Amino acid sequence: MTTTLRRRTLLGAAAFGMVSASLGIQFSSARAQEKVTLRLSSPATPTDQRAVAMTEIFGPAIAEFATLEPHWNAELFKQGTELEAIARGNLEMCIASAQELATIFPEFSIFTAGYLHRDAEHQKKVFAADFMQPLKQKVEDELNVKLLAVMYLGRRQLNLRIDKEIKTPADLAGVKLRMPGTDAWQFLGSALGASPVPTAFTEIYTALQTGAIDGQDNPLPSNRDSKFYEVTKQIVLTSHLVDLNYIAFSKKVWDGLAPEQQAVVQKAADDAAESGRQKQLALEAELEQFFKDKGLKVYTPDVDAFRTHVQKVYLESDYAKSWPEGMVDKINAL
Repeated sequence: MTTTLRRRTLLGAAAFGMVSASLGIQFSSARAQEKVTLRLSSPATPTDQRAVAMTEIFGPAIAEFATLEPHWNAELFKQGTELEAIARGNLEMCIASAQELATIFPEFSIFTAGYLHRDAEHQKKVFAADFMQPLKQKVEDELNVKLLAVMYLGRRQLNLRIDKEIKTPADLAGVKLRMPGTDAWQFLGSALGASPVPTAFTEIYTALQTGAIDGQDNPLPSNRDSKFYEVTKQIVLTSHLVDLNYIAFSKKVWDGLAPEQQAVVQKAADDAAESGRQKQLALEAELEQFFKDKGLKVYTPDVDAFRTHVQKVYLESDYAKSWPEGMVDKINAL
């Protein structure tokens, strides 16, 4: 029911944006000669590798005809509302998660499932695969949003303020684990064996500090950037999700660019995603020792037990019913 209402709202917003474009709000050929301002809204911190890549790689690459205006820490739009803002014509860019897209297009929930992508390179190949094109096209046609590139957010690990050692999903029973508020994120928290608690990213530190939550899951660089290590005691290397974001771009703005400008924007997005990917991988390799030096216990649980349990929960769920037929096999075959 929640997904249906969300879908109707956003698709209605996209339809409004398309009608507005037909009434003359879309860029004219004359305006295409002017510099375009691309406002980007994201809950990421300015030091997050996604933010650094967009600021240092994407922005300069498009500077000849466009100005990137980034807004971090969800200061412009609340987390989870960015796609709606683009659909309505109130925003030009965001860094969207598969979980957010799944609230509109249930097919995207396949990319929210635990233990699906193997690593960053596999994730990149999936985005570029032919079987991914119909999903991208659907987002363009129905939401007026173009997915330019996939960004590697990192392998998500459990970060807990409690002392209890976690080896299997059974050990997470009763643990209040912060997850974003969408159904897909909440389901992942449950699949891991925990009790998921919806909490905005900007509220995690305080929630950990006060005990409102027992832990949170994020890639190691995000844990470092947001200083969650100051209010937690351990990191459990479950690697339960090779997490991703998409560089999402207004289709209305895209259509107003000249073909050569579109090519520059696409290359800038690809280059930014690759830069962020490589830096994120390097950071992950370094940060285990960083957290140990900060006094946290860092260890690997029984990953096979987690993988078996999580995959079983997903395959038996309603989520699997919405996945394109044969897509899991195609992903595994890459």
